[in-house]
This record gives sequence, C-alpha cells and structure tokens, in this order.
Amino acid sequence: MKKTVLAGLVAVVGLQTAVLAGEYLGAMYPLWTGEPIQLKTVPYDPRSLFRGNYARLRYEISDIPVADLGARGRIRGGEVVYVRLTPAENGVYEYAGASLTRPESGVFLRGRTDHARRWRWDDSERLHVRYGIEAYFAPKQKALELEDRLRQGGIAEIMVAGNGKATLTAVVEAFRE
Repeated sequence: MKKTVLAGLVAVVGLQTAVLAGEYLGAMYPLWTGEPIQLKTVPYDPRSLFRGNYARLRYEISDIPVADLGARGRIRGGEVVYVRLTPAENGVYEYAGASLTRPESGVFLRGRTDHARRWRWDDSERLHVRYGIEAYFAPKQKALELEDRLRQGGIAEIMVAGNGKATLTAVVEAFRE
C-alpha cells in the first residue's frame, strides 16, 4: 500500500515537473532558435490591475484580409493562421499574405484568430489575429515612458522560430518613415 502511494506521488510530481519544463521550453524555443525581425507597433492600455504594468501592443499584421486565407465558409475562433512576412527597404518586416496551412519556407508568424464568427465572410472583411507578442511588461515608470515615447508608433523586436512561434524581446525607438 505504501509503495503504491509513493509511486503515485512520484508520478504526480514527475508529471507536474514535465508540464512546467514543457511550458518553459516552449517559451524559450524562439529565443534559442529564432530569427530576429522587427515589426511596426503602436502601444495602448499600459496598465492592468491584475497583470501589472505593461504596454499592450498592436501590429499592422494583427488585422488580416479574410480573402487572403482562401477559406470558403466559416473561420472558427482560435483557428491557427500563418502570416507570411517580408522585409521592407527599412528592414522592418511587413505583411506578405496569410494561409491556414504552414508555409514551407520564408519568415512567418503563427497566430490564432481572436473571435469566433458564425457568418460567412465577404472579401472586404478583416480577421483579427493574436500572436502572443501583444504585451510588453515593464516597471511602472518604464511602461509610462514607453507609452509616451511611442504614441506615433515604434519598433517591436521579435525572435521568430522556424515553426512561426514568436517571442517579443524589446520595444525600441519611435518609428520614423
């Protein structure tokens, strides 16, 4: 009986350790294997009572044309979307298309659709996509300074792994065309 309880306890602790290690490795994977890119961004909503001080970021690639997905019918909330990126002359990456299937090459981000839609899309509609790089945490003063400094836009530095998973590493200077 004691051996069974001990074996069960060891199994539970081992499972919890494996889950935590998997979460850590999943978050660090883009930092270890990723390619650095830059995206234009504009911060909004810099504070949360529950999450602390952060700058919430929007990207031009967060709203994509549904027509680019080539999907007929409905797009479910939480569906995986791959957004292809291409570098502009200034080195900042821009939207180059989207699909529901993973691209075989090139730089792309893996995101999820934000809200469930229960109607059919027409070609003029846009779909909101989240990539997991929408919040930049900072001490209160730094978050407020960032909000003021980047009102007209900024540059988000991101590491993108080969599978499209991204990690936000920094938000820098105000963007100037």
